[in-house]
Amino acid sequence: MKRFFSTIKNIFSIEDLRVRILNTIGFLVIFRLGSYIVLPGIDPNKLTGNSGGIFDLLNTFLGGSFTRASIFALGIMPYISASIVVQLLTVAVPHFTKLQKEGDSGRKKLNQFTRVLTIAITAAQSFGYLKSIVNPEAIIQPGLFYTISSMIIIVSGTMFCMWLGERITDKGIGNGISMLIMIGIVSRFPMAILQEIDSKGLNGMLLFIIEILALFFVVVGVIALTQATRKIPIQYAKQVVGNKLYGGKRDFIPLKLNSAGVMPIIFAQALMFIPPLMASIWRDSDIGAYVGTTFADFTSWQYNLLFASMIIIFTFFYTAITVPSNDIADNLKRNGGFVPGIKPGKQTAEFIDGILSRITLPGAIFLAMVAILPAFAVKAGITQNFAYFYGGTSLLILVGVVLDTLQQIESYLLMRHYEGMMKSGRVKGRSQFAAA
Repeated sequence: MKRFFSTIKNIFSIEDLRVRILNTIGFLVIFRLGSYIVLPGIDPNKLTGNSGGIFDLLNTFLGGSFTRASIFALGIMPYISASIVVQLLTVAVPHFTKLQKEGDSGRKKLNQFTRVLTIAITAAQSFGYLKSIVNPEAIIQPGLFYTISSMIIIVSGTMFCMWLGERITDKGIGNGISMLIMIGIVSRFPMAILQEIDSKGLNGMLLFIIEILALFFVVVGVIALTQATRKIPIQYAKQVVGNKLYGGKRDFIPLKLNSAGVMPIIFAQALMFIPPLMASIWRDSDIGAYVGTTFADFTSWQYNLLFASMIIIFTFFYTAITVPSNDIADNLKRNGGFVPGIKPGKQTAEFIDGILSRITLPGAIFLAMVAILPAFAVKAGITQNFAYFYGGTSLLILVGVVLDTLQQIESYLLMRHYEGMMKSGRVKGRSQFAAA
């Protein structure tokens, strides 16, 4: 306990870190307050509770703002969908690929396009939200003006959430977009625990304890997945510069089992919200009714099969973007490094790519298995709200964001020559290659 308070004291004694933490808390408080501001023209007393199925999961991510019909009803999800589209375009369309390689100027153009696309996606999703999710009895004065004004407010709310996320990344600690999703999930956790205890009653406390223990082991497994690393040995050639001898040391390239982190889950989940939202617009047709019913139920096998497949695909896709084997091989060759037994250059890139493919496949499969655990938890009798934390997307996001934030805090401590947050070892973060 003494060491814990000493670590907290060290954290707040670093002015830059203290300011960043306070900024992050302030931005998150603004986000939470905004989630309670109901859209104009809606009577909050007549709003229904959860919408059921996948919409409950979306409500969990948004901290309850979805069912409260708040100005942040769609939160940051449309921005994530737009980011997915832009990243796909950078791979498939030469123009966007060229922009990605143009440095800061190209990145600014891609960010601008992402923002414009976010507005378009939010407008489409907000229309479906107002027509199918909001209880018609809660609308004080329905009509065209109500629909247009509410769509404008929801779009503005999403853009404001995006701005908050960017400010957290720049002025705070951790990844801003992920932090907004995490705080929404955490805000629902106490209520989920209380609901689970209430459903079990006094006679079911033993079963509840067993569920908590099972959740503990799931968390341990997720942490192991997040931190698992494959090290590729590197040898640097000796070089004579003037009268001094440099190089000759041994090092390694740390390739994570899950180099993509939590992003494949966020990407896949963002896309899984689209079918039921779009189907709600054409719910009078047979196809719309089938799609809406099937993909609104996160326990259906169709939903879980598509969800798991998308996670695996996005894991490979995002890993290929974040861990460029060709760039790693070129950097090694330029600095006089090589993998023992492998020729520098193209063969090194192929060797790294081969190892990355072999370790990414089991990592992607395990990631997909953890992501669909809530469906099995519900089938086992666990309440739906608590099941979202029983593995699945919520837990993966929580673990990924917390570990990434702790790693950033630990970096500040070590730079100021303080002890790290762990008594032994260090909080492992993404490698420099994975973060490139």
